[in-house]
Amino acid sequence: QVQLVESGGGLVQAGGSLRLSCALSGGPFNWYSMAWFRQAPGKEREFIAAIRPSGTLTYNFDSVRGRFTISRDNAKNTVSLQMTSLKAEDTAVYYCAANAGLQLRTSADPYDYWGQGTQVTVSS
Repeated sequence: QVQLVESGGGLVQAGGSLRLSCALSGGPFNWYSMAWFRQAPGKEREFIAAIRPSGTLTYNFDSVRGRFTISRDNAKNTVSLQMTSLKAEDTAVYYCAANAGLQLRTSADPYDYWGQGTQVTVSS
């Protein structure tokens, strides 16, 4: 069974950086398009970025324009999210997700597997 485990969250000051990682086990990593979502208290889960096995990617530019970068290492079965210039409004639980297929989905429903989430708190 496919499992996703996130790491790298924590507390950071505004303007700082964090790198989140997500490891996939129990399945062939190159079958899955991977994505990052986040959910702040009282808000809906929000799409951040997604990447195909080939490396083609897409972002929610309104939220993370120029500040976040998604990448994947198919040899290590990991997907990462490099976050820079963090703002207080980036505070949320961050989730990675896997979708079996090659389409870059920007809504949560199509994703087959989810990690447990990692908390990112940005202090102002």
